[in-house]
Amino acid sequence: MIQLAAGFVLAVIVAWIAYTVHSLSRGGVIAATLVGTIIFGLGGWQWSILLLAFFISSSALTRAFKDRKRGLNEKFSKGSERDAGQVLGNGGLATVFVLLNAIFPLHSWTWIGFAAALASVNADTWATELGTLNPNPPRMITDLRKRVEAGTSGGVSLWGTIAALLGASVIGLFAAVLYPNVRWSLFIPITISGLLGSLFDSLLGATVQAIYFCPKDQKETEKHPLHTCGTQTIQIRGWKWLNNDWVNFACGASGIIVALLFMHSHL
Repeated sequence: MIQLAAGFVLAVIVAWIAYTVHSLSRGGVIAATLVGTIIFGLGGWQWSILLLAFFISSSALTRAFKDRKRGLNEKFSKGSERDAGQVLGNGGLATVFVLLNAIFPLHSWTWIGFAAALASVNADTWATELGTLNPNPPRMITDLRKRVEAGTSGGVSLWGTIAALLGASVIGLFAAVLYPNVRWSLFIPITISGLLGSLFDSLLGATVQAIYFCPKDQKETEKHPLHTCGTQTIQIRGWKWLNNDWVNFACGASGIIVALLFMHSHL
C-alpha cells in the first residue's frame, strides 16, 4: 500500500506537469494518473523509467512539431493534448503487463510484453511526428505506388519508417539496460517488434480504421461527426467502432505478440 501511495503521488505530479504544458487534457490527466499509479506503484523504478522514456520522448516530439503539423490537424481525430482514450490506447496494455508481473513475478515475459507495448506506440508516435519532415508525399502502405497527402491514415514514408525504428530502438535500449543484470539480447526483438507494431498500425489505418470525408473541403479525415470547418463528415470506409484509440491499442498488441513469439522461438 505504501508503494502504491508513492506511485499515486508520483503519477499525480507527472500528470499535472503534463497538463500544465498542454500535453494532457483533463480526462487525460485522470487516465494518466491511473496508469502511472499502477506502473509506478507496482512496477518499481525500472518499469517507471521505461514508461517515462515513452511519455517524455513522445510528448516532446508532439510539442516540438506542433506548428509543422498545424496544417494537418484536419486529418487527425484529436489534437496534441492526449485525452483519456489516447492515454489508455497507448498505455493500457503496458499497464496490464505490470499487473501480470505482480501476479507472476520474476518472469521475463512480463517485462518483454511491457517493453514491446511501449516500443510499438513510441514507434508509431515518432513516425507520426517526424514523418512530417519527409520532403515527398507518403505512399499508401497497401499500394506503395499510390501517393497520398501527408497525415493520411495508412500513409508511410522513408522518414516516417526511420523515425519509427528510432522510436522503437529507444525503448529497446532502455529495456535491455534496465533488465536485471542487463540483457542486450532484448534490444533487437523489442526494437523490431515496435517497428512492426507501428507498421501494423498503418495497415489498419489503410484498411479497416473508420475514415470519413468532408464534402465541403473534399478531404479525407479521422474527424467525426464534424470536420475542422464544422461540416458533418461522412464515413467512407472502415469499421465505425475502430477509431484511432483502438488502432493504437492494436498497435501495442501486435508488437507484444511479435516479441513474445520471438522469445518463445528462442527459448
